[in-house]
Amino acid sequence: MTDSWATFGADLHLEPVGQGLRSGLMEALREAVRTGRLTPGTRLPSSRVLAADLGVARNTVADAYAELVAEGWLTARQGSGTRVARRSAPRRKDPAAAPARPARSGAGYNLKPGSPDLSAFPRTAWLRAARKALTAAPDEAFGYGDPHGRLELRTVLAEYLARARGVYADPERIVICSGFAHGLSLLGRVLRGRRVRDVAVESYGLDLHRDLLTEAGLRTPCLPLDEHGSRTGELAALRGAGAVLLTPAHQFPTGVPLHPDRRAAAVDWARSTGGLILEDDYDGEFRYDRQPVGALQGLDPERVVHLGTASKSLAPALRLGWMVLPRSLVGEVVAAKGVSEWMSGSPDQLTLAEFIASGAYDRHVRSMRLRYRRRRDQLVAALAERAPGIEVSGIAAGLHAVLELPAGAERSVIQAAAFQGLALDGLARYRHPDAPAARDALVIGYGSPSESAWAGALDALCRVLP
Repeated sequence: MTDSWATFGADLHLEPVGQGLRSGLMEALREAVRTGRLTPGTRLPSSRVLAADLGVARNTVADAYAELVAEGWLTARQGSGTRVARRSAPRRKDPAAAPARPARSGAGYNLKPGSPDLSAFPRTAWLRAARKALTAAPDEAFGYGDPHGRLELRTVLAEYLARARGVYADPERIVICSGFAHGLSLLGRVLRGRRVRDVAVESYGLDLHRDLLTEAGLRTPCLPLDEHGSRTGELAALRGAGAVLLTPAHQFPTGVPLHPDRRAAAVDWARSTGGLILEDDYDGEFRYDRQPVGALQGLDPERVVHLGTASKSLAPALRLGWMVLPRSLVGEVVAAKGVSEWMSGSPDQLTLAEFIASGAYDRHVRSMRLRYRRRRDQLVAALAERAPGIEVSGIAAGLHAVLELPAGAERSVIQAAAFQGLALDGLARYRHPDAPAARDALVIGYGSPSESAWAGALDALCRVLP
């Protein structure tokens, strides 16, 4: 492999405090060459790209490259870029005396779904918003806070969600939470308090979400799923269900949208039974072949809870999410959250409010929409060229794609990928225990690799496909 950045996503373990950024980078690169993570001939990313990924000045990377070239670790030629130098192999030691080689920990490339490109976090714009928000913040913003969340954030979210997602919202309906899981946990407690026994879930989805509902004392029967999304017409047959958890804009993980007739059927069921729909709108802003479909909540704001998060659009570390609730639920959710419930900090809430109000959030989403669309297009093109028998299913949306595999191939492909240092998830990983096995497929998260690692990750994926 001589034409691509091939660190396999190695963590360079920079320690800027003490030894300095440049020396830390140099030592990390030397160690990567010594241990074989960077093989002779490997082309390194440009100083501009690596500096952006690491969040350091470009001159820092350029100086480190120059010193390593002078030491003989790297070579640099006009038109060929910077590469790992070819070195003569050291003389072999007696095998009996050689210490055991430690196993490489972790995977090199990670194509598991669930994370955005963290290297693209808008640090400068976020810092600008934080500075402005904190300068204007009243003193009480640094107290223990309101379980509803900061009014400033709820106000701008109401406007944004109405405009971008078709959500019927006003600040009084919105409760800020620490991400989707926190919101679902609160709702589980409220539903159990209402004597709901079962919350129906889709036959493919995250086990974490099922576990949170189970911990609240709820059962989670599964709702069948096909190419048109969850078969919501079958909700009536689930006699004990008082709520249903859906991903209507872009089903996770199968990647299909909920058909309009089934959206209507879900709302009809909720109205006729008094049930609730919990709408997980985890990546509704990222649709590439058309304008995003509006949120299900707009069809009946009193029967649908809309849950959103900044985890996919910005970063999961922010721990910022929101619930747009039916009016009858607001008091119960706030009571469940309580004054001592863990919550997002007010400074981050104020920063996000300013980030949205200034237009920076819209600009960032547009930029990431272009980036993720380009990656999905590159994935489809690479498969057409190198694995023409592999079909990409689901709509052009979100941060993941589903790759259909020949029957019986899922487990062997995942094992081959692990051997190559590539972390993958199969579709079976997300199947409800009561759902029948349907097909073999991979769920590829193309959002998480950094720009410098994406080409190598895509190459590694194509090498392990049948």
